[in-house]
Amino acid sequence: MKGYVGLLTILLIGAVGTVIATSTILLGLAISRSSFAQVQSSQAKALANACIEEALLQINSHVPFTGIGTLTMDSGWCDYSVTAGVGQNRTVSSRGFIGTIVRKVSVLVTRIRPTMLATWTEIP
Repeated sequence: MKGYVGLLTILLIGAVGTVIATSTILLGLAISRSSFAQVQSSQAKALANACIEEALLQINSHVPFTGIGTLTMDSGWCDYSVTAGVGQNRTVSSRGFIGTIVRKVSVLVTRIRPTMLATWTEIP
């Protein structure tokens, strides 16, 4: 009888240990995926900002510039569009893509010359 109690105790402790180990592994995987998504999100935003910078350079080099463009990098790509408003006003929209993650940025340019004035906004 004592042997059965000891065997059942060992099996119960082993089952509890297995559940704890499995839960810890699954939690670690979930945290790892979440961290990877955060890294990709930051990279996508950086790409969107890079496209905004490219568009602002185009505007500064050629004041009446309007149009679209794309940049491709090792980790992903981005696109931008520039639309004209009244006077020197321009609206620049950009999207950065890393895998399935997309980040968007919009900039309102209110003055180009002599010094460019722009307001940056991240679009949800």
